[in-house]
Amino acid sequence: MSSMDKSIQKALLTINISLAILWIYQGIVPKIIFKATEERKFWEFLEIDQSSMMLFITLSGVVEIMYGCLFLVFRQSKPLHYLNIFGLAGLAVTVAIIYPQYFTAGFNPFAMNVAMATLSVVAIQLINIQHSQNVTT
Repeated sequence: MSSMDKSIQKALLTINISLAILWIYQGIVPKIIFKATEERKFWEFLEIDQSSMMLFITLSGVVEIMYGCLFLVFRQSKPLHYLNIFGLAGLAVTVAIIYPQYFTAGFNPFAMNVAMATLSVVAIQLINIQHSQNVTT
């Protein structure tokens, strides 16, 4: 393995660990531990009753934790990163529709979504570089 390959592997590992931490945190803290008000507003917008809402909040947290873990398992997966990019774009649109006032705050979902999507864009670029080097050698 060349020093360039090792550098790419380290960068990809850093990106994947970062995305895993962010997704796992978002699943555990606002959804499973605290059942944050913002999470409740989302389900209220969908007219979900209170008892079902708590279950859906918990389930969405579990899904986010599992999704975060995928970044640790499938470290060379372009489809996972594409899903991350498009999923985060969809979440941003959803938040903009349900509570657009959040986009005026200093730290808001838009900033987090753009940062996480950008990490996936860079990961895809690194995977492409790595594949092109392997093809030419």
